[in-house]
Amino acid sequence: MSKSAKQGSLLVALLPSMILYVGAIILLALTRENLGGTVHYWEIFVAVVAVISLVSGWGQTYAANRSYLMYLVKQFIHWGLLIGVLWMFQTQGISSALGDPKYTLVLLYLLSLSAIVAGLYIDFKALFFGAFMGICTYLLAAPANVSILEPIGKTLRIADPQTKPLTMIIVMGVIAFVAGALVLIGLRGSIMAKRSRA
Repeated sequence: MSKSAKQGSLLVALLPSMILYVGAIILLALTRENLGGTVHYWEIFVAVVAVISLVSGWGQTYAANRSYLMYLVKQFIHWGLLIGVLWMFQTQGISSALGDPKYTLVLLYLLSLSAIVAGLYIDFKALFFGAFMGICTYLLAAPANVSILEPIGKTLRIADPQTKPLTMIIVMGVIAFVAGALVLIGLRGSIMAKRSRA
């Protein structure tokens, strides 16, 4: 395979993660302006995350010699439970009782937790997305507590990170994306080695 074909193939493999992080950063920026006004976009985004998670874990399943059927069952149960809980919140009036701003935060914390759990037992790359979403949700929930940005900004040599929460969200998104990309590159190496032995 030529070098340009390998690079093109890698870009195609990274595309779902790019969509995931760019979409999340755009929604987080909009949510900072209006906490309750983006809740319906986040509900759609949960389904997008579920589909991307389903697609992006195939390689890890193949490299680990796991059953594709069990992989699908785990994915459908995992993301089906989250979507089911959100559906119950809507149909049983919980989201209305909470109000859109609080419901948005609950939804984002549930999405963060679901991605972290998916990263632990389905697709390791999701762990980075879940951690990124968890930190960003905390910043939305407690904007006065931006002090958590200080050590991150200090490490990255960004002056006054507390006054630049959106910049820090973008930087943390890029870091999480790169970490997931490194896992993907390692996984692709494992897949190629396995295919060469076959």
